[in-house]
Amino acid sequence: MALTDETPSDFGDAPASGADALTVDRLSPSLGAEVRGLALADAGPDEVALIDRLLVEHMVLFFPEQQLTLDQHVTLGARFGPLEGHPNLKNPFTDRDEIFEIAASRGGVADEWHTDLTFRESPSVLSILNMVECPDTGGDTMWANLCDAYDALSAPMQELCNGLTALHDAQAHKRPERMAVHPVVRVHPVTGRRALYVNQHFTRRIVELDHRESDALLGLLTQWVAQDEFTVRYRWSKGTVAMWDNRCTQHRVVNDFGGERLIQRVTVSGDRPEGDEPRWAPHPKHGGALSRFDWQLHDFLENGTG
Repeated sequence: MALTDETPSDFGDAPASGADALTVDRLSPSLGAEVRGLALADAGPDEVALIDRLLVEHMVLFFPEQQLTLDQHVTLGARFGPLEGHPNLKNPFTDRDEIFEIAASRGGVADEWHTDLTFRESPSVLSILNMVECPDTGGDTMWANLCDAYDALSAPMQELCNGLTALHDAQAHKRPERMAVHPVVRVHPVTGRRALYVNQHFTRRIVELDHRESDALLGLLTQWVAQDEFTVRYRWSKGTVAMWDNRCTQHRVVNDFGGERLIQRVTVSGDRPEGDEPRWAPHPKHGGALSRFDWQLHDFLENGTG
């Protein structure tokens, strides 16, 4: 059921914040909506159920003027499931295990397209970001709809991708030994839609292809998902909270700003991506100079995740 153009009464018992009626404004044809009239600090079971429904429809939601405290942020996240801290990076300012903090002044600008933590066997399912401080202009974030990106592929390319898996690692966090293999196309456990599940930041190799074939295909797919028709771009204001479904989206920061940009995020523990079984065996080289491109795949096949 499409929720985009419905009036507040059509949401059943959807709550309002103060005297404000609930509004849901679609931000792009592919994904993204801004939600007003919902106080996240007071969210209970009804509000969580409503947000779940809206996430299915819009994939990423923005809630301006929330101004969550640390405790309210953690409490909100826990209503959606068990929380997990970041496995590799440390907070620059905040001593809370449940919160992951990124500050531009400490090098924290995630300006490559990525789905969060895909180097883990069970990447996060949901992220909830609180914009603590942002520049007056610039520093927007973009999200991409990975289901629309898959649907737009030609039938032969869909068929090829459905039979492949990809190796992901945490090299971006200086931990290349932390690895996982996931389907190139994952099936969303709620909607049943297929999503392209490779990204610039963490995906290193198509397992079943020669490394040169892999480079060519990954280059095509990671550029494909970033096309304008699959994306939304959001301009931040202080106190805005964003939530996104990590199983069917990618995102990146637009690195065009100066000054501080500080975000705090809680992450809901993940599920294991599911897709078609691979139709071919892994394809690393054995011996010769070119095998240096395959050491990581060899390591994963022999030892599993780091």
